[in-house]
Amino acid sequence: MDISIPAFSKIETGITDINLSRLEQIANLFEMSVVQLLTFNDTEQDQKFVNELETVNKRLMDRETEVIDLQKKVIELFEELRHSKVTA
Repeated sequence: MDISIPAFSKIETGITDINLSRLEQIANLFEMSVVQLLTFNDTEQDQKFVNELETVNKRLMDRETEVIDLQKKVIELFEELRHSKVTA
């Protein structure tokens, strides 16, 4: 990146802010855009979100199964009621 060790140290320790051209150099080094670089998330945090999403998705699927079972029950009860009216 053509930067001196003292300059890099100042950036690393927060003494000096990074300018846009330096951000572009870093992004190019990692083969990503500046936006991707600035919004990059920690893998551990990403895994946490994936786990939460999987948990919510499982709960949603369980609820859908419950709804389907209840719909079947309503249909069965309706059929019983209709059958009892026909035979009465």
